[in-house]
Amino acid sequence: MKKLVSILVLCLLVIACNTDKKKPLEGYLITGDAPGVYNGMRVYLQSTDQRNKKTNRDTAIVMNEKFVFEGKINTPEIWHLAITGVNGTMPFIIENEYYEVTVDKDQIDNTVISGPEANESLKAFFKDLREINNQRIKLSGEMRKATDPAVKEQLNEDFINLNALQASIPLKYIENNKSNNSSLVFLDTELKKKDADIDKLITAFNAINDDIKQTVYGVVISSKLMQIKKRKQTEGATEIGSIAPQFSAPTPEGTQLSLKETLGKVTIIDFWAAWCGPCRRENPNVVKVYEKYHDKGLEIIGVSLDGSGRQKAPKEAWIKAIEQDKLTWNHVSNLSYFNDPVARAYNIKSIPATFILDDTGKIVAKNLRGKALEAKIAELLN
Repeated sequence: MKKLVSILVLCLLVIACNTDKKKPLEGYLITGDAPGVYNGMRVYLQSTDQRNKKTNRDTAIVMNEKFVFEGKINTPEIWHLAITGVNGTMPFIIENEYYEVTVDKDQIDNTVISGPEANESLKAFFKDLREINNQRIKLSGEMRKATDPAVKEQLNEDFINLNALQASIPLKYIENNKSNNSSLVFLDTELKKKDADIDKLITAFNAINDDIKQTVYGVVISSKLMQIKKRKQTEGATEIGSIAPQFSAPTPEGTQLSLKETLGKVTIIDFWAAWCGPCRRENPNVVKVYEKYHDKGLEIIGVSLDGSGRQKAPKEAWIKAIEQDKLTWNHVSNLSYFNDPVARAYNIKSIPATFILDDTGKIVAKNLRGKALEAKIAELLN
């Protein structure tokens, strides 16, 4: 009987050990086989930034053709497995899960990574991208050889269609993986692109299973989507052809002045600051333009971004700069640096920045300086 009990206890311990191996409680555990890779070779887990620059996030040493990684990550990401002396890298989605890796040192694309379901999606995703890249290489070769204009035109059209197909792949994989974290990883990757179609990505996110959206990572992606959408709406509101966002802010005297109170036949909104060297060097030119065209209907409202933490007395510096540079037009400022609500409404990331409005408040030009600024005001008022 005692022997039977001992066997049962041993079995339970083995089962418990295997369970712990399959799913670490708090982090990731990667056990790797590296046939043919010499002792002492380093294995790296690498992340990439928007410029595709790789950063080592974790390192292991091969011993007896084996290696182990243990760590923790806050949210799933696409990382790459790289090995010293082996060409290329193997992408995979890293989560706080258990992974088994079998390396192919001669062809790293054939490396097998067993783990969460999300990685199967990623493997298929990169396979599709490789196939498209192979087609692109083939088309490039045909383009170089083609002499017939009609053939060249057809090949050019094929290139356009191929690019459209590639652009559609991430959305396809988000759609097909609503129930696992790969959908969030694909979304996160798309959000890093400058030309991301935010409305399509929001629609794709909304279609993902609720249990995935409600994870910590899902909440992070949702927040990113809303932030980018808000930023793009702000950018759209200040594009040429849009009506300039209305605002009201304190003058040097402490009274409130609104944009609509300052509109002339032509109005320049001039974002600047006392601490801004390029702004101060441009001010003589703006003064010259104002003096030449004010009587013809030109108005200027200067919006100061003074209030930097480095300024001990930002209001005094602002008023002194107005006097020194002889800026005799309207001025406002919340003295909040780039956190100024007017600057945020106009999506100001650097100064000097200017917006030129017509008599209806519509933006007709922006960010003009020197002769270009004077030429545009002359065009509008002469």
